[in-house]
Amino acid sequence: MTRTHILGFPRVGAQRELKRALEAFWQAAPEDRQARELTLLETGRQLRERHWRIQRDAGLSWVTVGDFAWYDHILSLCATLGCLPARFGFAADKLSLAQYFELARGNAQQPAMEMTKWFDTNYHYLVPEVGPQTRFDGGVTWLLDEVDEAQALGMPVKVVLTGPLTFLYLAKSHGGAFDRLSLLPQLVQAYVRLLGALQARGVEWVQIDEPILSLELETDWLAAFESAYADLQGCGIKILLASYFETTRHHAKLISQLPVAGFHLDLVRAPEQLDEWLALLPEQAVLSAGVVDGRNIWRNDLQASLSRLDKAYQLLGDRLWVASSCSLLHVPVSLASERRLDPEIKSWLAFAQEKVQEVATLGKAFDQGVEAVSEAFNEALAAVQSRRQSGRVHHPIVQKRLAQISPAMADRQSPHAQRAREQREALQLPLLPTTTIGSFPQTPEIRQARAAFRRGDLSAFDYLQRMRDEIALAVRKQEALGLDVLVHGEAERNDMVEYFAEYLWGYAFTENGWVQSYGSRCVKPPIIYGDIFRPEPITVETTRYAQSLTDRPMKGMLTGPVTMLQWSFVRDDQPRSTTAMQLALVIRDEVQDLERAGIRVVQIDEPAFREGLPLLHSQWQHYLDWAVQAFRISAAGVRNDTQIHTHMCYSEFNDILPAIAAMDADVITIETSRSAMELLDGFGRFAYPNEIGPGVYDIHSPRVPSVDAMLHLLERACQVIPVERVWVNPDCGLKTRGWPETEAALQHMVEAAHILRARLSQPALAA
Repeated sequence: MTRTHILGFPRVGAQRELKRALEAFWQAAPEDRQARELTLLETGRQLRERHWRIQRDAGLSWVTVGDFAWYDHILSLCATLGCLPARFGFAADKLSLAQYFELARGNAQQPAMEMTKWFDTNYHYLVPEVGPQTRFDGGVTWLLDEVDEAQALGMPVKVVLTGPLTFLYLAKSHGGAFDRLSLLPQLVQAYVRLLGALQARGVEWVQIDEPILSLELETDWLAAFESAYADLQGCGIKILLASYFETTRHHAKLISQLPVAGFHLDLVRAPEQLDEWLALLPEQAVLSAGVVDGRNIWRNDLQASLSRLDKAYQLLGDRLWVASSCSLLHVPVSLASERRLDPEIKSWLAFAQEKVQEVATLGKAFDQGVEAVSEAFNEALAAVQSRRQSGRVHHPIVQKRLAQISPAMADRQSPHAQRAREQREALQLPLLPTTTIGSFPQTPEIRQARAAFRRGDLSAFDYLQRMRDEIALAVRKQEALGLDVLVHGEAERNDMVEYFAEYLWGYAFTENGWVQSYGSRCVKPPIIYGDIFRPEPITVETTRYAQSLTDRPMKGMLTGPVTMLQWSFVRDDQPRSTTAMQLALVIRDEVQDLERAGIRVVQIDEPAFREGLPLLHSQWQHYLDWAVQAFRISAAGVRNDTQIHTHMCYSEFNDILPAIAAMDADVITIETSRSAMELLDGFGRFAYPNEIGPGVYDIHSPRVPSVDAMLHLLERACQVIPVERVWVNPDCGLKTRGWPETEAALQHMVEAAHILRARLSQPALAA
């Protein structure tokens, strides 16, 4: 019998139930905290049960346990292993939910743990902090409790854990050189104890995720797998070693010799690795074939997947398992509540619940024959053919513009040094100019007005006036705070990608297609199904109105082509680079329209630039070439004295600094506060040539840093970057924060900038 399973299921719920329960707990008054915690715990229990039942009722061989987390699965693993950051002073075995969230969000005494992107996804994980004193003596029993919970419901349980090598590889050590692999022996023993506890509960299979096996690993990290998994072998539990997001061909021989019971491969991202693995697979080992895409929302071509696996099935029989390519964390929960999607486009799609059915259907096709599931196969074939033949996918105007792209379109009129002189003359900004990244708090009133407008309860005119009132409020507050370059606050925007996509041809939108980005933060990626075209300007009138309210420079705020691509579900019938160029032309037109409207500063955000980088270093240059070109095309159509900003956050940039410099933005703002300006050091060593704004406080934490704390970070920044090229700004946009904490933090930021300006104006210090 063919075994079927998924690597994980989305946590947040089809209606973002977990998000709402989390935020209610965080916002609860002290006297209400206990009741809110009970509600949160019950919400988590209900979601887990619901998601397990979806898997069991579809006929999967197992339900996956261990994919749930209150904030992040890596943070939860830290809590389970007992390796919490010592600076918080928390006892791991007595960790409360409130303390768990303080690790993620910070408290009055400590900033939050660093957060960065999970491989090449838009999911963010909390970075483990390790050092010579780190111990793995055990902590919370939440995972074991969830296993008990599933078993009490009669569920067939397969547990998932992030593996010890991936855990250490993603960890960071601060305060000097430290070999993280020196912690591996005691970490493996912690896993041995955990696996022993799972075996005592009757768990047969544990899926251990080692996605770093898709990277080009150094020799010492590769060698460490052999000893680690030799120790884990003695636990008496069957291990399915899972890697995903890329091929494992470069390590396949070594991996295949590890003493585990089975191997999982991502055959969506890397179908070419299957034949090699069929030759290498040990005689008794199982092969879990990830043929249902866990990263995108297109319906599976069931017949093509069946054909792809036919050779493997003939060779392996019951040792072939059918699975999702990776966890379904990266796709929305269900299409069931999508009532407004165009029926044709909806027929092309599959979300997590539908993907569970696809996995189960493929398993039944192997066991019972295609005839037993002919209806599902026929529907899938009809959807694939409909999409392939649809007249709405290709647009001749877009194809003509693509053909007219020339190298000159990617070049500004003059080098940055000349542009900088003209911009200083035009903008008349002080030393250490202050600004924000773009958005201001999305208050309940703003959200209610948007919802009323969408329902038809608020007229277009009244909605416009409400948004203009919010823009005027944001401008007044910024002027009162003393910021130098202002933003309109983005009150009218639901999301930095979806907002723009709603004005473009070639995009479709969901009502409830939510995907977790981090913690309670969810995004609703739009769907690129066809060629992209901008029929009219998008932001010009709003930005022009905001500029009319102030004499200070007002930034036009746009989302860049790479981020528009990365944070959408992208069509898979043409190269991503082609779609990126279509987006670049759209944004180029918008930038030029803003300039014609009198806007002298335009920010083109690219927070997903690093995220798009292939996992294999050998493929980097191809990606960087087209990604840089796309940004330059979007930005290069303006005069010298128009200042182009870009923003990047929550990624490691030091290894792609030449490409970032090649983007040739006049100013780049980056996230640096959680890493204590660590990211900025690379820009300094590289001698980044343009202006830079290192974030001086973490906007994802409710904590308001002191003036001294921000001043310290600014002083450190000025030791790395020439002071005349330094800007002062937060780490990221402020839409998730409230106005009181936002104003308090920005007041401290502006005060810190004024203090440092005054010091630098003294000749002795300036010299």
